[in-house]
Amino acid sequence: MQARLFVKRHRTEVAAGTSSLVSSLLSYPLDSVKTRMQAYNFKSFWSCVEHTYKNERVHGFWRGVWSPLLSITLVRTCSFSVYQQAKYTYDAWFQRMLGVSPLRIANTQGAYPTLSTMLCFAAAGATAGASIVVLACPFELTKNAQQISVLMDRNTKSTVEEEIRRNYKNRGTFRTAQAIVAHRGFAGLYSGFQYHLLRDTFGTAIYFTTYESCKQLLANARGNSPTDPKAVILSGGFCGLISWLLTYPIDTAKTAYQRNCLSMHKDNTENIRIRFFRRSEYRGLLVSVSRSCILNAMFFSGFELIKKQINKLEVEEL
Repeated sequence: MQARLFVKRHRTEVAAGTSSLVSSLLSYPLDSVKTRMQAYNFKSFWSCVEHTYKNERVHGFWRGVWSPLLSITLVRTCSFSVYQQAKYTYDAWFQRMLGVSPLRIANTQGAYPTLSTMLCFAAAGATAGASIVVLACPFELTKNAQQISVLMDRNTKSTVEEEIRRNYKNRGTFRTAQAIVAHRGFAGLYSGFQYHLLRDTFGTAIYFTTYESCKQLLANARGNSPTDPKAVILSGGFCGLISWLLTYPIDTAKTAYQRNCLSMHKDNTENIRIRFFRRSEYRGLLVSVSRSCILNAMFFSGFELIKKQINKLEVEEL
């Protein structure tokens, strides 16, 4: 009984955590290839895949999987929890200040997205994205270090920095974090924080606004349930696509900066400029967009399905 009560009270966290765990595990190889293409100049997706398999075999595609599997699940669970609370907070603000309820509009059958609904979802998404960066940044840094550790070692040119690069090779998550702290101090775990904050604040605002608005167009505005499976799958895939398209150069700059932090002496690390609309900044974009579409379609399908099952459980008990 206590377990059921806990699940009902924390249905958002339970659904987000379970769905994130499964979708992240299945889509991880594409994330690994994306990171390698951003950090090093591979000619194509297949050349990166071939190089990885030749030098690291199948294990290379799953290198560092445990860190993001646990961290992404935790971060996404926290993000959805903050988002759910934030959107009700902003909805109450809209009602007090403007006399309209964005959430009531969004859940009304036959209603279309409005400026107030999109602003509400964007503000809640930005709040969620910014709030979890402190937790997410060290995990993502260690994940990137594990994914490109072999490439860093093979691309060593300076004997002075050779030992720094080799410290990350074939290490687990905890030992990778230890190596980063030894190299750059505790603050080194937050290398690239400024890029991460910008990407997640901007990207999460786009992510949730796109998902909620598309779901409203595909479901509510057509007179269907807001959890209609087709609407959820299409909206999930589309929000992943749009958010990555608009934030990808920020992510590329973050990856390049973190690579330099990992492989160079801390006195030699310089900021990386974020450059939009330059072809070199979009290496791995197709891989990332494909992965994001698949991951988010799976994630939101599982998320809505699990919440629906929990809600049924609640109704039966009442």
